[in-house]
Amino acid sequence: MPKRRFFYDTEFIEYPCTIDLISIGIVGEDGSDFYGINWDCNFDKASQWVKDNVITQLPPKAHPAEDNPWMTHHQLGNAVLNFLKPSKVDPVELWGYYADYDHVALCWLFGSMVDLPAGMPMFTLDVKQLALSLGNPKIEIPNESHHDALADARWTKKAYEFLLRKEETISDGFGSTWLKRCPECGKDSMAVIRPGKAQCNNCG
Repeated sequence: MPKRRFFYDTEFIEYPCTIDLISIGIVGEDGSDFYGINWDCNFDKASQWVKDNVITQLPPKAHPAEDNPWMTHHQLGNAVLNFLKPSKVDPVELWGYYADYDHVALCWLFGSMVDLPAGMPMFTLDVKQLALSLGNPKIEIPNESHHDALADARWTKKAYEFLLRKEETISDGFGSTWLKRCPECGKDSMAVIRPGKAQCNNCG
């Protein structure tokens, strides 16, 4: 059974000994989404950059309620679990972009690493590493709002899908591309033999 795949991003305040979660956005493969803001975040610790680029994009702070995204740290953890619904028999797969700090901020919603709920992975797969494995192509996907966790999560999903399409093609480096899969034999055996021409290594 394939794992359910989710793409996420966090915004946070970084200061000695902690990564203080500001917000988290998650998008499922089916387009479903989740957005939450940490009521308990210590905004006084924010750098000027975070104030200018992240906090200014947040909706006005409001007491946690069903009709707004502000939640206590504990409520946020429960809401994330309710959205992802991971379990031992139905684990989830997580993807981020430069996601090391994001993964720590996410895990700390549940306590230490050993407190991770069943079905929650101990690592986040990284779209940047996928890009590097494909020769580091430029990801030409516009982002509707940088440093907004949900907008960035949506961008990460689109970037992943963009790179999957790249993975399915080969290029001669001069603007011509072909599908890796040969239309004759159905194998991923197409190869560039010179600029402007590709042929199947299996069919010849």
